[in-house]
Amino acid sequence: MSGQQVATILCVDDEPHVLSSLKLHLQRSYRVLTATSGADGVRLLRAHPEIAVVMSDMRMPGMDGATFLHAARSLAPDTPRLLLTGHADIDSAVAAVNDGQIFRFLLKPCPPATVAAAFAAALRQRQLIDTERALLEQTLTGAIRTLSDVLAMARPAAFGSSVRIKQLALELAARLRPGPWWALEVAAMLLPLGSVALPTEVADRLHDGHAPNAAEREMLDRLPGITENMLAAIPRLEPVRAMLAGVAGKPSGHAEVAALADDETIRLGVAILRVALDFDALDLQGIPVNAARASLHALPGRYNADVLAALDVVRADTQSHGGVREVSPSALRVGMVIASDVRLVSGVLLVARGFTVTPGLIEHIRNLRSGALADPFRVYLEAPADAEA
Repeated sequence: MSGQQVATILCVDDEPHVLSSLKLHLQRSYRVLTATSGADGVRLLRAHPEIAVVMSDMRMPGMDGATFLHAARSLAPDTPRLLLTGHADIDSAVAAVNDGQIFRFLLKPCPPATVAAAFAAALRQRQLIDTERALLEQTLTGAIRTLSDVLAMARPAAFGSSVRIKQLALELAARLRPGPWWALEVAAMLLPLGSVALPTEVADRLHDGHAPNAAEREMLDRLPGITENMLAAIPRLEPVRAMLAGVAGKPSGHAEVAALADDETIRLGVAILRVALDFDALDLQGIPVNAARASLHALPGRYNADVLAALDVVRADTQSHGGVREVSPSALRVGMVIASDVRLVSGVLLVARGFTVTPGLIEHIRNLRSGALADPFRVYLEAPADAEA
């Protein structure tokens, strides 16, 4: 919410004249949405994720204010909640504050100036939360990108796929629903973290396009769960860990993560990651795009139908880049995307296809002895555009 935008607020009260009065005094500063019942308030919260502050009366038929604000907390946990109550409802208001984590409660009759001041304070609180979240997400994502880049150079067979999976996952997400999708991006980048437990020869075999045998498939199925447990010590990664646990197909052993399993964004992220993972595995085996898509469609019930439909669009049998060209190591530039694996004469994989050239990779190549490369560098003429995270 920038200073140029008018914040959207929601007022819920079963008395229309109260709502009219609130709207009259608040609409000069805010875009005011109103609801005459808790159920209608819930519907508006679902339909308008931009709602920045919520206020509800305590006494309403059906769903009372405490129940509504508790539901609002689940739907929009970062949205400050105000409770309007009478003296007779003080005990209930205290319970509501504890249960619904109310930002502030106001006693009736409440002067318009007091209501306006409460909304202004709540909006400042929301802006602080949004600023902190943006900073946290940018810091986490940047740090994890760096970690992922380093690991992709150290273990290219295991981590080379994370770049491709992340790109496909973000393209699918952008097709299905507007972002932000930072948790999905981080989950995709960190999916291979558990693969440090894979024997090097297994990682190399899989990267070279060999279909996994039963034992290897069992190892691969355990990797998301291993990664989720490895991240348990890092705060604020609960949404990422919930997606990883969902991909693993097993409930998280951590209560704060397991509580997110039914969140709509988490469930969609899990469905996207499953499709991106399996499509990339088929692609590694050299299966053509159309055949790979058909293979996923041939397993009804395993994949989300909407995600498969999005895959048909973003991975149609056409290439989004303009072809491939060969460049010398000295001509590599940050941001270029490697189009095919590059190996050393010893047979060791140096960099996997799909990797975006970083300053670290350029420095690594500069330090190689002359004649160490077995393959030329092939890069896309136009790097496939990342979806907005």
